[in-house]
Amino acid sequence: MPPLKFFMFSLFLIYLLSFQFSFTVAVDREYATHVCSTTANFTRNSTYEKNLNLLLSSIPTNASRGNGFSSGFFNATAGQDPNRVYGLFLCRGDQTTSDCQDCVTFAARDVLQLCPVSKETILWYAECLLRYSDQSIFSTMATSPTVSLLNTQNVTDQGRLNELVGTQMSQVVTQAVSNTKRFATRKANFTTFQTLYSLAQCTPDLSSSDCNTCLRGAVARLPSCCSGKQGGRVLFPSCNVRYELYPFYNESATAPPAPAPVLLSPPPPGSVTTSRGKSGISSSTIIAIVAPIAVTAVLFILGFCFLRRKAKKKYNAVPESNADNDLTTLESLQFDFETIEVATNKFSTDNKLGEGGFGEVYKGVLPSGQEIAVKRLSKASGQGAEEFKNEVVLVAKLQHRNLTLKNKDNWIGQDVTR
Repeated sequence: MPPLKFFMFSLFLIYLLSFQFSFTVAVDREYATHVCSTTANFTRNSTYEKNLNLLLSSIPTNASRGNGFSSGFFNATAGQDPNRVYGLFLCRGDQTTSDCQDCVTFAARDVLQLCPVSKETILWYAECLLRYSDQSIFSTMATSPTVSLLNTQNVTDQGRLNELVGTQMSQVVTQAVSNTKRFATRKANFTTFQTLYSLAQCTPDLSSSDCNTCLRGAVARLPSCCSGKQGGRVLFPSCNVRYELYPFYNESATAPPAPAPVLLSPPPPGSVTTSRGKSGISSSTIIAIVAPIAVTAVLFILGFCFLRRKAKKKYNAVPESNADNDLTTLESLQFDFETIEVATNKFSTDNKLGEGGFGEVYKGVLPSGQEIAVKRLSKASGQGAEEFKNEVVLVAKLQHRNLTLKNKDNWIGQDVTR
């Protein structure tokens, strides 16, 4: 292939890879969690539901007109009291206008599927937050409900990491409070080969004082949920904090402006030598320049996608217990054999509720007085590890109260409130 054609083809290949990479990141929204109100619900075809649908459908248009997507924050209302709906969205500070719009559009589409009749709902993605309520939520700090998410991977030097997280989070909070967007990021070396990335953000309608209080409260919860973990985040309705040992935000969008380039004097005439051929550039020179760039671009794209997918699989949600909190989320418990045996009176026939395809179901009472249903899988059922795993996943998706599965010596408890 002629040198010039090879050069143009290589540039075209890099462009295609970059385009594919950008497209993948733009559409791959990272769901975090959601919380639905359990006490404030609306009825189907009610005035409140009509106002809510109007609010969610009009957000993309109204936000575009009001520069909401470019600023990353927008709030609006629909209807009149007592059926008025208050709504807002907040995009992560490094998101572009189009990325913010995409994320909010996803959220507005998904939220009614997740919380179909709740008057008060919060839906978190890694890139944005969507929230609505029947009460005013504007310019008011809210720290409940609280959701903590942790990266399940541990680090060897936990003491060093915890100390660095504390220092970096304190500094990034200070930066966010003083920023008009109420957003800031920082990074610091953890080891020779690992960097700690941190982020703090409030809704911009909060005062500096409220933003500081909100973020400091979120940071204070990190040790109890995420000590020694490779990553963690605390989500409040009005603010959130996060740290990771991998870049989870767009560094170029949050970095300070680069210094002006140094202008070099043009070389004197005749000092530039050219190789033979019509193109003026030799094949070896073109290959030496383009090949490393193409290889580096491919490796970077593959590596980023791999780390992004891997990071998503490491997260578990850790809800905060609060008796005054009307909004609850998923909670996972583990029970040992003795606890379940005592709860079911050693699987007494008097406690037997029925029998399913894979085993018997027993009524049980935990030491706390809470009643549960326990499924004891039969060895003769032929249910293997894969079927058992599928059943656990199904139970989790049902989010049903007081369900417990037993598989030989493995116990998995599920206690979920909605």
